[in-house]
Order: sequence, then structure tokens, then C-alpha cells
Amino acid sequence: MTRYLAPLLIGLIGAAILVALGIWQVQRLAWKEGIIAEIDSTIAADPQPLPQVVAPAAQRYQPVALQGEIGEGALYVLVSVKRQGAGWRVISPFTAEDGRRVLLDRGFVPAAEKDIALRTGPAEVTGNLHWPDDRNSATPANAPEDNTWYARDIGPMSDALQTEPLLVVARKIDPADERLQPIPVDSAGIPNDHLQYAITWFSLAAVWIAMTLTWIRTQAKGKD
Repeated sequence: MTRYLAPLLIGLIGAAILVALGIWQVQRLAWKEGIIAEIDSTIAADPQPLPQVVAPAAQRYQPVALQGEIGEGALYVLVSVKRQGAGWRVISPFTAEDGRRVLLDRGFVPAAEKDIALRTGPAEVTGNLHWPDDRNSATPANAPEDNTWYARDIGPMSDALQTEPLLVVARKIDPADERLQPIPVDSAGIPNDHLQYAITWFSLAAVWIAMTLTWIRTQAKGKD
């Protein structure tokens, strides 16, 4: 019987560790789903005026409603949109009725339409405040001299358009510029792979147990 002790201990300890990791990922899944639900609730809440005191951590995704004017000039951020391909996010200055000047993410145009004339003037905007994290280690440096941006870097963009370092991503602009397709903020891009991780750990636990049983059977045959 003692000859089975080592494989039993190794099998039980290994399986317990793998199951514990799977349970931890299930807990992480519930935590992440709660965060995503909270973000979705924030995005869909009633619009508010621009905040007087900017607090990115507390105001990310906050819905806003603005009246004012879309100004001249635009910055172009290279993006790829599913089922449409490469194109540009168009960022323009927007001056609200109270005189505050902010960045407005107006939406997407296909790559070939970078030079189209854009509508300016009075507009009503509903959208969400955002502090996007577009940049990673593979993102090229922006080329403002060519008006080619690879990330929505709010600081440099606000300097270029002489606005506050505050970005509103449009959900709707009235009157609409039919050549621009708004890309409103949502939670779709937030990674949530915890279910796959949990399945992986539980599957490894099952494989570990199967290997342990095979080891024990091999031991038993050797005894015979």
C-alpha cells in the first residue's frame, strides 16, 4: 500500500492546486463582470454638464450633454474598425456655451477620406468623458507634423488644438455630419478571459487526476 502513497499525494496535491486556481479564476470572473456591469451602467446614465473639477478616475465614462460649436481643425488618429477596415478617428475642438473648449472625438472616416471637408458650427453633443489607453509598447510615436496620430494622447492633442485636456467621445451629434460614424465608448474592449482561464485550470486538474490514476495502475501492474 505504501507504494501508492507517493502517487496519491502528488496527485491529490497537484489536483488541489489546479482546482484552487480554477476557483480563483471563477471568483475573478464574477469580479470582472461586476466591474463591466458598473461601467455599462455609468455609460448609459443620464447626461450631465462638463465637470468643473476634473477627476479622471471618478469621471471615466461619465455621460455629458453639450451645446456649443464645433471649431475649425481636426486631428486624425489611425484606427481599424471591424468589418470596415482602416480609417481615422476625427478629433476636433468644441467650444461649449460657457466658453470651455474641449476635445471632441467625432467618429470614424475611411482611410481614403482623410481630406474631406468637415462640418463646423453650432451643434448639440451627447457623449462620454474618456481617458483612453490607446498606447502600448508597439504603438508608434505620433507624427503631428503629418497630422497622423496613433493614439489619443490627450495632453499633446489639447496642446495642438488649444483646448482643455478633456476628451468627449460622441454618441450623437446634432446636426450630424453624415460622413462621420460615431464610435461611442463601450465595455466591449475590456478584456475578460477569466472563464477561459478557469476552464483551462479545471481541465488541467482532470488531466492531472487521469495521469495519477494511470501511474497507480502502472504501479499495480508492476506488483502483479
